Amino acid sequence: MSRDARWKALLELLVERGRLDVEEAAVELAVSAATIRRDLDQLAEQQMLVRTRGGAVVHGVSYELPLRYKSARRASEKQRIAKAVAALVTAGEAVGLTGGTTTTEVARALAVRPDLADGSPALTVVTNALNIANELAVRPQFKIVVTGGVARPQSYELVGPLADGVLGQITVDVAVLGVVAFDVAHGAAANDEAEAAINRLLCDRAERVIVAADSSKLGRRAFARICAAESVNTLVTDTAVTEETVRAFEEAGIGVVAV
Repeated sequence: MSRDARWKALLELLVERGRLDVEEAAVELAVSAATIRRDLDQLAEQQMLVRTRGGAVVHGVSYELPLRYKSARRASEKQRIAKAVAALVTAGEAVGLTGGTTTTEVARALAVRPDLADGSPALTVVTNALNIANELAVRPQFKIVVTGGVARPQSYELVGPLADGVLGQITVDVAVLGVVAFDVAHGAAANDEAEAAINRLLCDRAERVIVAADSSKLGRRAFARICAAESVNTLVTDTAVTEETVRAFEEAGIGVVAV
């Protein structure tokens, strides 16, 4: 197992449990305790966790795993979801993409759609995510609009009043939201209130709203609400979603696509 893979695995275990023991982690990852100690020391130097005697705990009261360490989570589900979301976009439309691993996959799925290989433009993409803009900027058939703002290192998203200023001047045909949680009663939500505010504004500027979320995020709540469930037109998720959950969203007037 490579160092990067170990670090991703260690951080995911830490997020799930809140505390990690060196010996237990060594067994789970099938590496030596010395390797785990070294990994934890290096992650602590980057302020990704707090070292303790015999292990580690999460860093701070509110912990959010940075985007670069989330990409391996439920990767196949996210790619299927992304392909289905991309199929809901029509050539020539203006598309808003928030930050996140699933929306990054949506951007990649749009980039390889054969019918979007040319056009003037084939798509207009509005995003506050630096990594998405970076990936799509090399596609000359796409017009890329990036909001201003201050970058959040956890998600590569631009937030704040500078981003507000750009989004307040445009409209999009469809907004694709990456969310931490989506619930019929509590709506779509993020961990960070600044991200939620920008995502909410993007929803307000959109003709229709799509939430792209794997089933582990459904029926959950998070700290900062993006929008109410009734503001969402379509939910695209994976086939692990329960029938009960699908029925609840459909009764709320939301179309559900499970792939």
